[in-house]
Amino acid sequence: MTTAAETGSSHRTWHLTGLAVVVLVAFVAAVAQSFGRFTLGVVLPAVRDDLGLTNTVAGSLATVNVGAYLLGTLAAGWATARFRLLSVMRVGVTTVAAAMLLAAAADRAGTLAAALFVMGFGGALTWIPAPVVAASALAPERRGVAVAMMASGMGLGVVFSGQLAGLARSVQGDEGWHTVYLVQGLLGAVVVAGAWLLLTHRQERPRPSARSGGGLAALRRMTGWLPFTVAYTAFGLMYLLILAFLTTKLEDDDGWTSSRASLAFTLLGVAIIFGGPLFVAVAGRVGPRRALAVAFGGWIVTTLVLLSGSTAPTLVASATVGLLFAGIPTLITLYVVTNTSDDDYGPTFAAATFAFGVAQMISPQLGGSIADLAGSFTPVFLLSAALAAIGLGASLRLPGRSDG
Repeated sequence: MTTAAETGSSHRTWHLTGLAVVVLVAFVAAVAQSFGRFTLGVVLPAVRDDLGLTNTVAGSLATVNVGAYLLGTLAAGWATARFRLLSVMRVGVTTVAAAMLLAAAADRAGTLAAALFVMGFGGALTWIPAPVVAASALAPERRGVAVAMMASGMGLGVVFSGQLAGLARSVQGDEGWHTVYLVQGLLGAVVVAGAWLLLTHRQERPRPSARSGGGLAALRRMTGWLPFTVAYTAFGLMYLLILAFLTTKLEDDDGWTSSRASLAFTLLGVAIIFGGPLFVAVAGRVGPRRALAVAFGGWIVTTLVLLSGSTAPTLVASATVGLLFAGIPTLITLYVVTNTSDDDYGPTFAAATFAFGVAQMISPQLGGSIADLAGSFTPVFLLSAALAAIGLGASLRLPGRSDG
């Protein structure tokens, strides 16, 4: 931590620099994404039973959260064209932390749904500017490290959420989900304080020209925007077909016990921590375009291995899925950071993320319907592999200079 004099003021303020900025922004990403978006999947059975909800109502809570994230991407595109990226990120993570405290106090589905809506909306406002705020704290040649640490922060958050939920439920039963959100909300408040007091970002107020044509226009100014958007959308469709149904497939189709299926998902979660740094290192050797193609190709192979249901190959494949799940969005984010200006970054990433968000909303319903019709998750996993093939083809069509 270093000190710096605030321009035009006699007061001196403390702020972080370099790698310390990246670490704090990684915690910001964990609060917004891992806590605000992914915790629900861990506590949903407890929420359902504690509040006496049907599966349909419980499932709709997840839809509220994802739908709000989709709306948040539109708001982020508008906001980042008008306000500094750091300001947008601060507002986003503040709303997520406040919403988690509201969720902790919720005693009915309507209140929890409102909290989850704010979490999803604030999560988009936080995540879209976060990578470039972190990357700007390091030298240009190290920006991949910053983006990778965002993914690692989310991975740590996912693992922490799972362990916290398990502990709370073992002590308090189904009511333990309140404690999960309370602890996360309090930790979020600490991170929020750090974001407001300790972070700076060298960015002028966005120029009016950055607003011209909106996010789609900004996206189209980025080199390789069309194959990039196709690859990002393919990822949005394919990843939930595996993550949402992996344990169900292992139990229903392959006869695994719940504890063995949980082990597979735990390995996946731990691997997420390392996926971002691994693929940034790959990109450093072969370039982002080829690294992204390798990741999509790896998804195809890994998905086919998962179909076997054999214990050892499936556990290895589950961990590989975690690496790829973290690696692909890290490379996608790195591509945007590398190929846009600070003014265009927010609207560009927001526009592309909107397409990803629509795909993400469609994917679970599509997968569930296919599984019901087929009586098996095999065609669901095959569809994920086919979508990865589309992502692979799109990645190879990215301009060669993106490898630079």
